[in-house]
Amino acid sequence: MNIKAAGAEYALKYAVQRDHGDRAQLIEGVIVPESRPWSHEAATHSLRTRLSTRAAELGCVIGSGNLDLPGSPNWYVPDLAVVPAAEAKEAGALLPDRTLLIVEVTSESSAETDRQVKRRRYAEYKAPLYLLVDRQQHAATLFAEPGRLGYTKITGPLPYGTSLRLPDPFGLDLDTTGL
Repeated sequence: MNIKAAGAEYALKYAVQRDHGDRAQLIEGVIVPESRPWSHEAATHSLRTRLSTRAAELGCVIGSGNLDLPGSPNWYVPDLAVVPAAEAKEAGALLPDRTLLIVEVTSESSAETDRQVKRRRYAEYKAPLYLLVDRQQHAATLFAEPGRLGYTKITGPLPYGTSLRLPDPFGLDLDTTGL
């Protein structure tokens, strides 16, 4: 990337965060302010609760902090990310490869972006695990092992109520009932 393009990327990402607050994302160059219904928040809260014990055992925090994808017109705020505590303490924004798990819960307005664009970009930026909770399809899909052409291992979509195995370092069977 040349200096001029890098400067424009930085300026755009800075403007999104400064002018639109913590809940705005930059998706393929488009500013997307986030407003989520309580049903979305309930699903996210349920997942946070189900992951919290294992995340604490791993020395991680669960949050929805900023993820930067340098060299692209993207700045994401995932619904949840499990991040080593040491990484979280030192960063304003993280790269997806610094997470252990990224979770996106679909809404009517974000479903296709979460299913397609974010899945592709998370794999490109080496997020080790991407969990898509698709509220419109009542299913969960786990994407693992990012490769050059996307994720190479896909589990699902599994209907709600099915146990979904999160691989190491989690080693956890995630209950998807009631999401």
